[in-house]
Amino acid sequence: MHLKTLFLDAGAVLVFPNWTRVSGVLAEHGVKVDPATLAAGEPHVRKQIDEPALIRSAPDEKRGRQYFDLVFDAAGVPPSRERDAALDELRAYHARHNLWEVVPPDVVPALERLRRLGLQLAVVSNANGTLCAKFERVGLARCVDCVIDSADVGIEKPDARIFECALERLGARRASTLHVGDIYHVDVVGARAAGIRAMLLDPLDLYTDYPCERVGSLDELVTRVTA
Repeated sequence: MHLKTLFLDAGAVLVFPNWTRVSGVLAEHGVKVDPATLAAGEPHVRKQIDEPALIRSAPDEKRGRQYFDLVFDAAGVPPSRERDAALDELRAYHARHNLWEVVPPDVVPALERLRRLGLQLAVVSNANGTLCAKFERVGLARCVDCVIDSADVGIEKPDARIFECALERLGARRASTLHVGDIYHVDVVGARAAGIRAMLLDPLDLYTDYPCERVGSLDELVTRVTA
């Protein structure tokens, strides 16, 4: 495969929830939990909601509500009015600004290396209409050629049409395109439905029994595409 175009999911690939902000809002409502505790359980929660029946039956926004409830459960935060109030405040922040606003230190160098290889880079993500503005705010917009936010185009992964929209936007060919995401039944299934090769970012080896290519980090991804 002669790779010319790389599609990347946003959440849990390039940007991550601001667990410090989440912890702070919980604390304001009298609920104390360390940001590291929230972050530690989060990958397992993503794997837990990576179920085809749930993905078929619930839009991304509804899965997002369940996601935070499960993260709080995993962190030992019991249901309460205080927890619900904090979650309402966090949802309001997310609707305005996007809570997935932490960029790990390896992201920009990896994107710059991929750009130097001559690859076109597109973000293809289920989001809420704030993704483009958030990428500008956190300094990632300059690192990619386009950003496809599902709320802007009215199509969510795993619907193949969102990938086809990205192909059209870049003038790319599916045969020379690779998509990298973090949720098998959203990213891998969706990309394959569009005839695009797919790879899963799986740093904790949670998907060892799934039939797909996997990488553990963006650095490994760069190594793989240059091999």
